[in-house]
Amino acid sequence: MSAGHSHHHHGPTHDKAFAIGIVLNVGFVAVEATFGIIAGSLALVADAGHNLFDVLGLLLAWAGSWAARRPPRGRWTYGFGKSSILASLANALLLAAAIGAIAWEAVGRLLDPQPVAGATVAWVAAVGILINVATAAMFMRGRKEDLNIRGAFLHMAADAAVSAGVVVAALLILHTGWLWLDPAVSLLIVVVIAVGTWGLLRDSWTLALDAVPAKVDRDAVADYLAAAPGVVGVHDLHIWPLSTTSIALTAHLVKPDAVIDDSLLRTLEEELHEKFGIDHATIQLESAADASSCHLYSHVR
Repeated sequence: MSAGHSHHHHGPTHDKAFAIGIVLNVGFVAVEATFGIIAGSLALVADAGHNLFDVLGLLLAWAGSWAARRPPRGRWTYGFGKSSILASLANALLLAAAIGAIAWEAVGRLLDPQPVAGATVAWVAAVGILINVATAAMFMRGRKEDLNIRGAFLHMAADAAVSAGVVVAALLILHTGWLWLDPAVSLLIVVVIAVGTWGLLRDSWTLALDAVPAKVDRDAVADYLAAAPGVVGVHDLHIWPLSTTSIALTAHLVKPDAVIDDSLLRTLEEELHEKFGIDHATIQLESAADASSCHLYSHVR
């Protein structure tokens, strides 16, 4: 058996973004909840509750990001990369719980509208927009490559949307006196957040189940390996996420001479990383005779 391994750690860790985001949001939650109660605004109180969920979400994402960078040791032979996947899944569930709570309260307030201090609500929510946009901006760069960072970004972007909705509702109430606008806007925002949450939940769930990451074409990887010099067959091919940024692969390649070929393995390892983003590859070479007797020969081709 011959194996090729490659470990790549890339991209910013976002530790500073997490720290700043948590401090800003904890402070704003206290201010927003206080003024929301004073002003009698469900939208403002709901936004404060959502921000509180996001503080927990940021803490989870930060913990997952930190754990994913810990080196393998003892029983944890792949390290703790899965923590970042579990954090993104937990964040998706937190978002789902938050929108459920907001929707429940909004429906109740829609049936029984309450007076709202529009000016106070508008000013407080406007501050929330600035804080959430600033925090979301710190996670923009890594959101496409790292699902865990995407979860943090979605939390902040959703909060910015909620705050913007609160401002609009408050200003409209000031000019029209329509109290039902406060809970109605909350329900509209719930729909917007739910759309983004669904994508995060779906992607986190599939990664947690070790599905091939969406950015990797499994068939293309199989074709690439099958076309390697001297290779006549590929079987027992597995591709799965080690974390939200790291991908592993194992495969059995049928090669009639089946001699240890470090040069070939090194080339396959480097090109799997360059072409498909796979940074931890383990490849076993087998002769044609060995392949037919391999107990994994009929597994996942």
